[in-house]
Amino acid sequence: MNPLLSFAALPDFDHILPEHVAPAVTQLLAEGRALIQRLAAPESPATWADFAAPLSEGLERLSRAWGVVGHLHSVQDVPDWRDAYNALLPEVTRFYSEMGQNLALFEKYKTLRASAGFARLSPARRRVVDNEIRDFRLSGAELPEADKLRFTAVIEELSRLAAKFSENLLDATNAFTEVVTKAEDLRGLPPEAVRAARETAESAGLRGWKFTLQAPSYLSVMKYAENRDLRYRLYRAYATRAAEFDDSGSKPEWNNAPLMRRMLELRAEAARLIGFCNFAKMSLATKMAESPDEVLTFLRDMAARARPFAERDMRELRAFAAGQLGLDEMEAWDMAYASEKLRQARYDFSEQEVRSYFTEPKVLAGLFRLVRRLYGVVIKPDRAPVWHERARFYRVENGQGELIGAFYLDLYAREEKRGGAWMDAFVSRCRKVDGALQMPIACLVCNFSRPLGDKPATFTHDEVETLFHEAGHAFHHLLTRMEDLGVSGINGVEWDAVELPSQFMENFCREWAVLKTMTAHVDTGKSLPRALFDRMYAARNFQSGMITLRQIEFALFDILLYSAFDPKKDNIQSLLDVVREEVAVFIPPAWQRFPNSFSHIFGGGYAAGYYSYKWAEVLSADAYAAFEETGNPLDAATGRRFLDEILAYGGARPALESFRAFRGRAPKTDALLRHGGMIAR
Repeated sequence: MNPLLSFAALPDFDHILPEHVAPAVTQLLAEGRALIQRLAAPESPATWADFAAPLSEGLERLSRAWGVVGHLHSVQDVPDWRDAYNALLPEVTRFYSEMGQNLALFEKYKTLRASAGFARLSPARRRVVDNEIRDFRLSGAELPEADKLRFTAVIEELSRLAAKFSENLLDATNAFTEVVTKAEDLRGLPPEAVRAARETAESAGLRGWKFTLQAPSYLSVMKYAENRDLRYRLYRAYATRAAEFDDSGSKPEWNNAPLMRRMLELRAEAARLIGFCNFAKMSLATKMAESPDEVLTFLRDMAARARPFAERDMRELRAFAAGQLGLDEMEAWDMAYASEKLRQARYDFSEQEVRSYFTEPKVLAGLFRLVRRLYGVVIKPDRAPVWHERARFYRVENGQGELIGAFYLDLYAREEKRGGAWMDAFVSRCRKVDGALQMPIACLVCNFSRPLGDKPATFTHDEVETLFHEAGHAFHHLLTRMEDLGVSGINGVEWDAVELPSQFMENFCREWAVLKTMTAHVDTGKSLPRALFDRMYAARNFQSGMITLRQIEFALFDILLYSAFDPKKDNIQSLLDVVREEVAVFIPPAWQRFPNSFSHIFGGGYAAGYYSYKWAEVLSADAYAAFEETGNPLDAATGRRFLDEILAYGGARPALESFRAFRGRAPKTDALLRHGGMIAR
């Protein structure tokens, strides 16, 4: 049997091969079309039980199978998987586009909405119906037939270009290598970074030390290498990935610039077809923010508050770089290096010193202990088929030992793996038509350094925060109590609120009560000393002004790109330059091509939505302040309220309602500014 067509248990990753994709997905597409034809027929009653529930459950088979295919394309992007994914991507995109424009289905939902039975549905099911009606309109269901065909063609091309954008970036990232043959060129690098580079070189049959643009390798050079030329070479290659330059091994066909311009044109066209003046307004139709102007006002207000602190950060860094490091003209490839040196000088600790205490087993145990304390759930290692020997599987149980969900963990960087960190939702919790309860399954994916020799992997504190962030997404998905697919877990949650649970979890990484039990020195086994933690805590807001403005720079660029930009005559890089003139305190070199690698808005789902990180950070900081107000960051009662009012509800009600239910009021920005050291504590 084709393993992609097995839905009884966990995905059969041991046996799923690229050649399974076409026959399985083709069959599921045919089944989906037959189901739609049957349920859209005039004689099919427009009720929840006869129409909405069987449609949702029947189409889930396709979404689950395609979700697995997309996941495998992301974590092992080798030619066979890339070809298999891209071959079916147009067909899958066309199916969902056609379904979203199916007037018969649309009329069924509207009939259900207007029926007497609608009022008897649960609030969650009423929200599902309302969301479906909204989404049909956003999919062009009300367009004339000719415009429907054009809208479908636009969406198909956009899906292909987004996949190509990510593939180009991965190929350009992997194309560059820097082989160092002189030991003196490695001065300043941590021993584990040197050892990893040596092992990478040996595995490639090379002498010396091999560095790449994958995050663990690249960041170690940028932060610690005393060799400025080495830092420059890696920075130049990283900053020009998937661009028009070829001095880093990139190929012309990997240049993302033409793709970006075409995607902007297509998104603008799609928005116009369904009645929006720009794509930003179309994007915000499913978010908390109501207009691009509201987003711009929010971002510029945050920028004005952060700017004095960012300017102070930059003055201090320039003075230190000139006075202590001899860098009279600090360049972009000096920033991370000088910042780390300043951190060490000011707070008397290095990131690498801290890293030696965050061993993987202790970090995972600490995360699982925290989740048990806050939400009353138990995480246990389990066995399941996996796509890579280093991927792992865990079961999630409630306090009574009952299985309520499961998740996979894929922590380490690999050449064939897309960069960054994310959470994949394989299966959503729901009550099936036959009454059975389906358990949710998620996957946490990161790109950390792998273990070296017989020692466990160690993580930087930033990487620990990344892990907690993705865990927040996962538990948002896993701990839902909703039983309807459309609002279960992260489904149906407004995009600018979906980061609330993830950013909320990061706060616990700065608490002594959490860290003291989740550290063990990689050599001695000793816990993190309180004195070292105190120095880390003192540095918690180090360069927070600069960091805030950098995120606002990205968010402003994104929202302006989709609301005040003409892709037929305006220049993408020029827009970014204008944004930087407005908010940045450091301007990178003119040849830097950040947009070409901005996967969030070109290869992912954050187009006209990158502001969500800052927007949701206001919510998450204010939510965490509820714990601070108790005087106990591990207050179990507050944790249960967060579970009950935020996580459990999923998308079953507006995010603002869930936040108000938890906090008893509307969100305030005070906690975020206070956490960032930008108002008095």
